[in-house]
Order: sequence, then structure tokens, then C-alpha cells
Amino acid sequence: MENNYMSTWKKSSIRIGTPTNLLAALTAFVPVIYLCTAYGCWPDPSIVLSAWGLTALSFGAFYVVEPVSYYASLGMSGTYLSFLSGNIGNMRVPCAALALDVTKSEAGTIQAEVVSTMAICGSIITNLIATTSAAIIGSAVVAVLPAFINKGLQTYASAAIFGATFGNFAIKKPKVAVFGLAIPLICKLFIPIPAWMVIVCSVFGTVGIARMFYNAEKKVAK
Repeated sequence: MENNYMSTWKKSSIRIGTPTNLLAALTAFVPVIYLCTAYGCWPDPSIVLSAWGLTALSFGAFYVVEPVSYYASLGMSGTYLSFLSGNIGNMRVPCAALALDVTKSEAGTIQAEVVSTMAICGSIITNLIATTSAAIIGSAVVAVLPAFINKGLQTYASAAIFGATFGNFAIKKPKVAVFGLAIPLICKLFIPIPAWMVIVCSVFGTVGIARMFYNAEKKVAK
């Protein structure tokens, strides 16, 4: 029954999520096309391709890394929702991970899929309200804060969110967490590779280590 529910859930997620994300990607070009058409300012194709190439070099690795590394927390429908709404690492993943932890849901089960989806939907609504409020009154609030607080928010807010998320998972899987922290440190300090390669090595290296531990535990259990 669990497998039947999961199969139905995934098919429905793909049927709705795929065209929705593709539609969002296509409509993202509408403002640019409108401006270029209305004002006759079409850029040279070589400039467009050069800009795309620089973007692909800088962020291309995330096309592979993020879906793989976030899937365990987000689930299938949560992945579609998260890539459609944005703020994945600093909002969707922490919310989904905390919801799975509170409900004691095991990743890969239908319960985890439902829980993470509900958490992500809640975070999207909350994020929308907060973003709208910030756009209206945020600049006035920031203007009256001391400079050192503003600097601290800009410098450490993302790091604090990622650190808290890492700590949440590290408590559950301390052996994997050691490698999850050691691999990027070694790559950064001792191996002269670009930042995107550090991310790729860290994600897939940690996944590989986790798989090794998982297989070892299965053998012991047998």
C-alpha cells in the first residue's frame, strides 16, 4: 500500500510539477521580450551567448548539485515547489528538515513527502507575506538600525541558517557530518580547484560516504 501511494504521488507530482516549472521558466522571458520589442533594444546574439556562458560557468554545477543534495529533505513535490518559489537553501530546506524532524518522518516515505510538502507550502505563504511586508516597511526599519547590526545581518545571516541546518542533520548522523565538513575544508585549503568544484566534491563525496555507512550497517544487521 505504501508503494502504491508513493507511485501515485510521484506520478501526480511529475504531471503537475514539470509543466508548471517549464511554464515559469518560459514566462520569465516575457518582460525582457516585451521591453526589447517595445523599445527596439534587441541585444546582439554574441553578447547574449557570452552572458549565458559566464552564468553557466558560475552556476551550472547547481543544476546537478542542488536537486541531488536537497531531494532527501524536499521530496519530489517539494523539489518542484522549491525550485518554482526560490530561497531553497535558506528557507525551504530548513523548514522541510525541521518538519521531518518534528514529525519523526523517515525520508523516502509517503509521510515524509506529505510533511515536507506541507512545510514548504507554509514557508512559501509565510515568505510571501514577509517579503511583501519587508518591501513596504523593511527599508524604514533597516534605516534606523545601527550600522554594525546591518553589516552583521548581511554578512552572517545566510551562514547562520546553513549552520543551523547542518547542525540539525549532524546530530542525527554525526559520522557523515564529519566528512560533510571535512571534504569542503580539505578542498578549499589544500586543493586548488574552483568554488563550483568544491561544491560538487562536497555534495557527491558526502553522499558517497553516507552510502558506504548505509551499506555497512545493512551488512551488520544481516
